[in-house]
Amino acid sequence: MTIKGDVTADHSSKDRQYSRRLTASDINVVDQRMLKKALGGTIVGNTMEWYDVGVFGYLITTMGPVFLPEADRTVQTLFLLGTFAATFIARPIGGVVFGWLGDKVGRQKVLAATLMLMAASTFAVGLLPGYAQVGVWAAALLVLLKLVQGFSTGGEYAGATTFVCEYAPDKRRGFFASFLDMGSYIGFALGAATVSILQVTLGEAAMEEWGWRLPFLVAGPLGLIAIYFRNKIEESPQFQATLGAQEAAASEAAASDKAVASGPMGILRTYWRPIVLAMILAGAANTVGYALTSYMPTYLTESKGYDPVHGTLLTIPVLVVMSLCIPLTGKLSDRIGRRPVLWIGAGSTVLFAVPAFMLIGIGDVWSTLAGLSLVAFPVTFYVANLASALPALFPTSSRYSSMGIAYNFSVAIFGGTTPFLIQGLIAATGDDMAPAYYLMATSVIGAIAIYFLRESAGRPLPGSMPSVDTEAEAQELIASQDVNPLLR
Repeated sequence: MTIKGDVTADHSSKDRQYSRRLTASDINVVDQRMLKKALGGTIVGNTMEWYDVGVFGYLITTMGPVFLPEADRTVQTLFLLGTFAATFIARPIGGVVFGWLGDKVGRQKVLAATLMLMAASTFAVGLLPGYAQVGVWAAALLVLLKLVQGFSTGGEYAGATTFVCEYAPDKRRGFFASFLDMGSYIGFALGAATVSILQVTLGEAAMEEWGWRLPFLVAGPLGLIAIYFRNKIEESPQFQATLGAQEAAASEAAASDKAVASGPMGILRTYWRPIVLAMILAGAANTVGYALTSYMPTYLTESKGYDPVHGTLLTIPVLVVMSLCIPLTGKLSDRIGRRPVLWIGAGSTVLFAVPAFMLIGIGDVWSTLAGLSLVAFPVTFYVANLASALPALFPTSSRYSSMGIAYNFSVAIFGGTTPFLIQGLIAATGDDMAPAYYLMATSVIGAIAIYFLRESAGRPLPGSMPSVDTEAEAQELIASQDVNPLLR
């Protein structure tokens, strides 16, 4: 059943969320087959994105001599970390452009375009000439391609979370949205495993000479498969309903949304408070997430004396176990709320950061795995719930644009720069515990932001009618609408 009628919340009423009484035709009964197809089509894109992040992060110590052979090891590492950070400079631009397009022409079309651009640019990295062929132009071309990747991924996460949240039933939105991040970390682990296998079978010399290209070239066929699945999904019913309401000018709220969502500046003026809140939450979560994924292999190699192969292998089992646990924390947020689960993420970061890096500092395999697990624990509670908590801050007609701005500016400032900043802090202070203090500080700020977050678990998305699993649940919702706290 599709959503009909007034799809916009009436925020002027203290007692009711909607401007009129709900009827059966207003409530979306989720098509389970289409939900599964939409979920699969979005997961493959996130997996593809993080596969590239994993490959690049784990090849930093290998690619340095390829692009800057005349520089010392520290400069090579900082250049590659800086190149990684440059990817995130382009993300806000992509978030603004693709977010605006996603709210105008549809989520599905834009998500297909971002995936094509992302796969093509990743594949092109594997074809780059090295310093021996074109000198410093090799490094410049690498930075250019990473900027293209950043531009394309700017529309990926915001669009994927928006898309899945609009497809999922309200009471299970946290569970279904968490699969996106499960796919992300599985993709990262897949990239790490690919690099590890090549390092073991080819050796470091062959990896520096030509083997580093192979993981990027794999992105070509993987991208074609992902694009095939993404083109099979249909537009979200929530967006279709909102678009129809806007075109028909069926309600005053729809017309108002249309006016304020005329561009990025209009969105910033209207939704600056939830945008700032989303930026802080995404920054706190992604600081820990990128410290675990993109920086830890470099930290183990550069600061703890592990060889590149073991620096990679040690993180893979932790990532796999964490990925499998992410849907569990997403389901937990549907039961107890987004805010409590996010608070667990922030609080455990503050509690576990110092013990984690102390364990890693011991240098044994068991202690390193234990330390990595302590870093992964808060990530499991953080990231699984951003995918459902952040889209619920914005109305349907401007959700993709608002998410694109908030998430990508935050990741550019806090997430993607985390490896570079942490390495710089260690170099400046000479203290290997500097990463722990940095993670603690960002999570303290994140915990304050969670206090101001409105609980959204089980509630309809702003600007959308309720979404349920069954006809019986729809009838129950209609009967209880006058007293149901989730509709207020």
